[in-house]
Amino acid sequence: MTIAEVSKKFGLSPDTLRYYERIGLLPEVERTPGGIRNYSESDCGWVEYIRCMRSAGVSVETLIEYVRLFRQGPETIPARKKLLLAQREQIAARIAELNAVLARLDWKLDGYEERMLKCEEKLK
Repeated sequence: MTIAEVSKKFGLSPDTLRYYERIGLLPEVERTPGGIRNYSESDCGWVEYIRCMRSAGVSVETLIEYVRLFRQGPETIPARKKLLLAQREQIAARIAELNAVLARLDWKLDGYEERMLKCEEKLK
């Protein structure tokens, strides 16, 4: 498959696919004699895997480390799981922060006329 076909199939831009290859997330994609990338079924499997991990909130930096460990073999399973647990903790912390922000905004909306408008009046 060409990069345009893979891009369309997985909803990723060609630039993103080139970037993933450049940083080592994707194995080097075979090229035609004319230099055009020719994605194999295995390459497409990697693209799907990366897309799935990114949609689960795994950062590019963590994913680079995860893939590096994966390529070292099954003895790295505990380290890989530890990376995913750390990502989960970061996401949970962000959710907690957003919940606090949402609660504050709800408080402002609940007393909009009494609190917000009075506060804004003082700013004039």
